[in-house]
Amino acid sequence: MAEIVKLNESTFDEAISSEKPVLVDFWAEWCGPCRLIAPVLEEISKETDALTIAKLNIDENPSPPSRFDVMSIPTMIVFKDGVEKKRIVGAAPKHKIVQELSEFL
Repeated sequence: MAEIVKLNESTFDEAISSEKPVLVDFWAEWCGPCRLIAPVLEEISKETDALTIAKLNIDENPSPPSRFDVMSIPTMIVFKDGVEKKRIVGAAPKHKIVQELSEFL
């Protein structure tokens, strides 16, 4: 199925403007909970084509997180046509994340 897309400041706006929902995982290398959910997002990306899953390292790309008021990580935001549709803050087990994303899957 789909690979996780790695975003940066120059690809971010185009990626979130997609008609297809895009889940952006705002994360950082030093964040333990971010590392916990990474394999979960990997699994979800392999199980569905309904949603694009992308990651944005907040340390390397500080502009998008500040534009969208990302205050803690991990924060996952679903965008569609450039508009925020859903926000999930914090790590959660796979079934919880899937439940939160059900309207997009």
